Amino acid sequence: MFDASQTTELHHPDLVEIDLPSLLHALSDPMRLEIVRSLACCVDNGLACNAITLPVSKATASHHFKVLRLAGVIEQHDVGTRRISALRREDLEARFPGLLESVLRAAQNDEQ
Repeated sequence: MFDASQTTELHHPDLVEIDLPSLLHALSDPMRLEIVRSLACCVDNGLACNAITLPVSKATASHHFKVLRLAGVIEQHDVGTRRISALRREDLEARFPGLLESVLRAAQNDEQ
């Protein structure tokens, strides 16, 4: 039986802790960029990690999500046994205006 009191508290950097080198590093990996692109299409409360199909192992996918979270790109919370991820659009826009949209637009242009 699932015990909600047993969930892990996840660290999310405060807005002032989000720095450009960490952010750019997180966005530079093709798998992490694919996660960000998938989350950018989601307009509701985010997606479960397993809803984003990546051609990597579960452990590697978890690592990519963690890098994005620790860089301040995404926020995550647990709902039952699922971990939900969402972009921190407002925070990123406040900290680095236009950066996320520029990265997403460039990634879309690269795909075409």
